[in-house]
Amino acid sequence: MNKVDNSSRFFANKECEFYPCHESEEDINCLFCYCPLYFGDCPGDYRMTEKNGRMVKSCKQCVFPHKAENYDLLMSILRSKI
Repeated sequence: MNKVDNSSRFFANKECEFYPCHESEEDINCLFCYCPLYFGDCPGDYRMTEKNGRMVKSCKQCVFPHKAENYDLLMSILRSKI
């Protein structure tokens, strides 16, 4: 898939002070800047880490919501929660 074919599914805000928010060899999709799957099951590459005596989800290495080719799967996961 190329980004032009997915223009409604891909947005790169290269002017953002945090862009890119993750290390990646390709452009980061900012459409889901804050992952809507953070508080649920996520097929991405997250880790559980200890912080202040409790376990929290770390998405530091995860680029799942930032890849245009994952748009359909992400939307399917979100629709199944409604």
